Amino acid sequence: MLKEINPELYERLKLIDPSEEIFDFLEKPLRKSVRINTLKARTEYVIGRLKILEDRVPWCNEGFYVNVKDFSSIPEHHLGIIFPQSAVSMIPPVIMELEPGIKVLDMCAAPGAKTTQIAQYMENEGCIVANDVKKERINILISNLQKCGVLIAKVTMMDGRKFAKFENQFDAVLVDAPCSNIGMIRKNYRYAKLWSLKLSLNLSKIQKELILAGYKALKPGGILVYSTCTLEPLENEAVVDYLLRNTNAEIEKTNLPIRAIEGFKKFGDLEFLDEVRKCLRIHPQMNDTEGFFVAKLIKS
Repeated sequence: MLKEINPELYERLKLIDPSEEIFDFLEKPLRKSVRINTLKARTEYVIGRLKILEDRVPWCNEGFYVNVKDFSSIPEHHLGIIFPQSAVSMIPPVIMELEPGIKVLDMCAAPGAKTTQIAQYMENEGCIVANDVKKERINILISNLQKCGVLIAKVTMMDGRKFAKFENQFDAVLVDAPCSNIGMIRKNYRYAKLWSLKLSLNLSKIQKELILAGYKALKPGGILVYSTCTLEPLENEAVVDYLLRNTNAEIEKTNLPIRAIEGFKKFGDLEFLDEVRKCLRIHPQMNDTEGFFVAKLIKS
């Protein structure tokens, strides 16, 4: 199907992952998952009451795969006790080393899945600056923050690149960057139709500016997590490589109970710093999830 919809993307994915298995999984429906919101209920209490929960997500204690077609009939969803969230998208807050009382920047926060997860790890103590650039996305973000009982978020609407002027202000920064979303094809084939190499090149320029702004806003010793739901190296390894070459950032290897491969050292004519191999590259067939990329960086 993908070959017919977007031959250019099909050939690009063959370079990224030569296995035919990736295309088999891109055709499969995505298994639904939720995160238990511990700001509203204890995890074990919800497990005992909610029968739709199946296997635990191995890399997130509050994450569960669920057997449900529609969340509209589930009261716990409307009350913000559970939050529908892709299993791999739970990774960034897990590796941010969050604790109560710190100051966090979520630069591209809408619709708020990771923001609400950050808040529960901070136990609603401290401050989260939850930013997004579009008004319609801000409205969804605010709605989800309210539903989940998040009390420590300050919502801002601005271009994330402007945070560069707030130097050394945040203990932790998440740059869950806008991307081409080709890791999410199995959720919506629209992303396959929209992709082009030109799109990824344009996004890569923006992503490099966003990650640099996030790094400037980070305090020395702080943690910056960069993530995308795309498999494209121009938007992943190239962006992390850019930050490493232009700052004193150090990259830390992420150890999680997840099947993944290391970041690419080379891709086509591109060659990246050896440190980029410490990134996590997750392809759909590895854990039966969306495609995902994540890097954990320290401001030394």
